[in-house]
Amino acid sequence: MKIILSVDRNWGIGCQGQLLLRIPEDMKFFKQMTVGKVVVMGRGTFESLPGKQPLKDRTNIVLSSKMASRDDGLIICRTLESLLQELKKYKAEDIFVIGGEKVFHHLLPYCREAYITKIDNTFPADRFLLNLDESQDWKLVSQSEWKIYDGTQFCFVKYERI
Repeated sequence: MKIILSVDRNWGIGCQGQLLLRIPEDMKFFKQMTVGKVVVMGRGTFESLPGKQPLKDRTNIVLSSKMASRDDGLIICRTLESLLQELKKYKAEDIFVIGGEKVFHHLLPYCREAYITKIDNTFPADRFLLNLDESQDWKLVSQSEWKIYDGTQFCFVKYERI
């Protein structure tokens, strides 16, 4: 299982249900990594998707005790236990956890890889990820060149669980 997301300098990941910054190249990378795979998210992350619709060409799984059942192929798991049972149906390397904060917190211990877009800026944030640079459980294994979008630097990094 893997996580994929963007963070600011403080490892902020969102504010009021939205990404901190939408970077087209990051969106392209996210799509490239997750198409044909399984994406796991919480209700808030699902509701922040365009049109509140499942991401195309992916198996969409939502962890939510409150979300109403749907008939559009979205898989809803009511408990962490039922989610973990559902995920056994898929190859671990095909599962991407995409948010939000609570889902990352619950599933990070099960993840082997983390694909992080680091944004060299700080934003008002109300949701955060554990700082993997300070964690003894993770090591940085690759980093792209720094790039610039709208005056803000960013890079793609990959961590692996030690």
